[in-house]
Order: sequence, then structure tokens, then C-alpha cells
Amino acid sequence: MTWQATIEQFELAQTFAISRGAKHKIEVVVAQITRDGLVGRGEAVPYPRFGHAPEPVAVEIEALDPQISREGLQQTLPAGPARNAADCALWDLEVKEAAKRAEARGQEEALAHRVATAFTLSLDTPSAMAEAAQRAGQYGLLKLKLGGLEDLERLRAVRAARPDATLVLDANEGWDAASYLELLPELQALEIALIEQPFPADHDDALRDVPRPIPICADESFHDTASLAPLLGKYDAINIKLDKTGGLTEAMRALRAAKDAQLLTMLGCMVCTSLSIAPALRLAREVDFVDLDGALWLKKDRRHGLSIKDGYLAAATPALWG
Repeated sequence: MTWQATIEQFELAQTFAISRGAKHKIEVVVAQITRDGLVGRGEAVPYPRFGHAPEPVAVEIEALDPQISREGLQQTLPAGPARNAADCALWDLEVKEAAKRAEARGQEEALAHRVATAFTLSLDTPSAMAEAAQRAGQYGLLKLKLGGLEDLERLRAVRAARPDATLVLDANEGWDAASYLELLPELQALEIALIEQPFPADHDDALRDVPRPIPICADESFHDTASLAPLLGKYDAINIKLDKTGGLTEAMRALRAAKDAQLLTMLGCMVCTSLSIAPALRLAREVDFVDLDGALWLKKDRRHGLSIKDGYLAAATPALWG
């Protein structure tokens, strides 16, 4: 039984831009654990915003005890991408060892496990975002990346292009209290369903003092169950991402804790391959918003990647994960 970690690069089909900058490719780390001829795999996306980089993540994974359990892993590594990749690899291995899933599934079964996902509109000019919204007509939920001077024009353009869509906004820490308050009446008029991380994580105490008629969702401010309590009274929802929670095991705990706190929940992802999305799908039917479109931004996904039709992700096959 051995651990291996591999750093891989994937090009994007088009530029992905948010308030902090733009990217044209991604780097992921794949953890692989082998036992008795079976292989478990998990993928993580080290994110510079949280101080992570591929090489140190790979080193952390390869230093793990080959006999470590998922529960032991929670005590050994902190929440973050290294633990995520290792945790998902152990889940993958355990499922294969228990033979809980067949090697092949019929189309009818796959369709029965489909999950509707949001589609993200990259930060761009109002007209470009409106055109992207029209092209994404099969998606009923659109997530708009915002955080610039033309945010109101972007919102109006997208709403005009897609009056039928449910709109979620993601400012990626790009607003302050004054801009939020100025925009709020328009956001209500445009029937925005959720606002994600409007203020910087280290300045989000201001959310206690502003009206929140539209639910506010914590992303950069939320990582794992331990970070939940300080958010109460500031946020109405959390965005659960496996790279932040440190894997599926902790994501399940965080989801239960959020429900106990009567918070709305979003299941999100980084820009990633289908290997990152597959473990998250296990939670997709238990959350209020699903945003698992990360692999759709790739020029070429992994072999055996998740299929999507009419805005619905199909269940992962054992060749991919689980």
C-alpha cells in the first residue's frame, strides 16, 4: 500500500475571470493510494488565495502513512487540498473494496442519478456576459462573477437576456458595505436569489450591520465545521467545497452542522476536472444550490469524465471514481 501524488495541468477552453484576476489553465494534484491491486484516486486544486501551491500539497500527500484511515487523516492534516485529495482517494478505495457499485451501469440508472448544476458566467463586459447567458440556455441556475465598476450593467444585461433564470451573484470579496447598500434595491428588483461573499473575509463583520433581504453566502470566509460558528449572524448560507473542507468526510460534517444552524447550503467547486466533481456529487441532493460546473471550463476533461446534458450532470462511473 503506497501513496503517490502527481501534479497535472489542464488548459481552459476560454479565460475564466473573477474579481481577483483571470486564469487560462489550472494545476491539480492527484493523490493515489494502492492496496491489494486496487487503486483509489482523489483530486485537489491548490488555491493561492488560501496560501496553497501544488508542490507542497504533493509532498504532504506522499508523506502520509500508507495505513492511515479516513478518520486518522482528519487528525493528521488540516483542512485543505492535500487532505481533500487523500480523503477522496480513500473513499474511492473503500468503495471499490466493498464492491458497492457495479463495474457498469445502464443508461436508465445514470439518468436517475442526474443532478442539475449552475453554470458560471465569467467576469466580463455586460454584453459578453449577456451573450454567455443566452448560450447557457439549458441551465436554469446562473452564477455571475462580479466585483467591478460595471456590476449593475452586467446584472441588468444578464437578466434581460435570461428572464427565466435563477441568478446567484459571486463578488469574490470585491465589494464594500457602501457599494452593497447602493446596489441592494436593484438586486431585489432583479430578483437575485443569493449573494456570495460580497465583502473580504477579514472585513465581513460589516454584514452584521447591513440589511440582508437576499441571503448572503460565505465562501472565502467558510472552510470547515470549525469555521462555522463565527459566521452565524453574518451569513445566511455557506458554500461547501471539498478543497476547503479537506475532503468528503469533513464536507458531510459541515453540511450537517449548517443544517443544524438553519443555514442554506451551496455545494461548490474550483475550476477542476471531473475527478474533483465526482466525490461532491454524493452531497448534491442534500443542498439548496449546486454549483459543480468546474470541469466544463476545460478544453479537455479527463477520460471517463462526467457527462452533462440539458444542464444535468450524470452520475460518475466507477472508471472515474467510486
